[in-house]
Amino acid sequence: MDTDKLTMKEMPVSERPYEKCIQYGTASLSDAELLAVIIRTGGRGERATELACRILNNVPGGKLGGLFQMSSRQLEEIKGIGRVKAVQLLCLTEITKRMMSQAVVETQLVCTEPGKVAAYFMPKMKFLEYEQVRLLILNGRNALVEDIVISNGSFNSAMASPREIFYNALKHRAVSIIILHNHPSGDPAPSREDVVLTKRLADTGGIAGIPLLDHIIIGDNRYVSMKESGYGL
Repeated sequence: MDTDKLTMKEMPVSERPYEKCIQYGTASLSDAELLAVIIRTGGRGERATELACRILNNVPGGKLGGLFQMSSRQLEEIKGIGRVKAVQLLCLTEITKRMMSQAVVETQLVCTEPGKVAAYFMPKMKFLEYEQVRLLILNGRNALVEDIVISNGSFNSAMASPREIFYNALKHRAVSIIILHNHPSGDPAPSREDVVLTKRLADTGGIAGIPLLDHIIIGDNRYVSMKESGYGL
């Protein structure tokens, strides 16, 4: 046994997250205790809960959600986190993203309500540190056929030309399309460029016979539908 690490079994029973969870339920655990259950051991001379607290102190916002914005390299820069623990934490965030998406839709996504579309893509996009533009290819029932990443940009911009968007729309035989992109700032309010792009895409779609049904902007648990907001769609 590695005497430099303290495991859950070495902690007093009253301080063990496992026993606390069994007795009082998962909701009774703090963020640090939940994280301690995942990482299992602390670093040299510390308990798992102490390492978990340090992890939270080093992620954006100081909360579990900040793990979504951490890379393996950034996690490994935290004292006590090696490659294995970094991989464990990255897998935890990926499991969470997939569960959130699967909870929204278990069958083919039908894109008739902007709120449902935003809820489906929110876990995939709201934690990105750069703007990403996605093209949704829809069939005659407005069901999602293909989800295509058109571009990955910087913190406040991403390139998306009507030519590339409709090239992909024609290639995948879209009946109609929806465009999504995120604002890393968390504020989904459309910029002037967003409004101009929406109008250009709507005009091009009218000519091509592939209507733009919506342009949805993803923020931090918020979204803006250009259609719902009355931007000419």
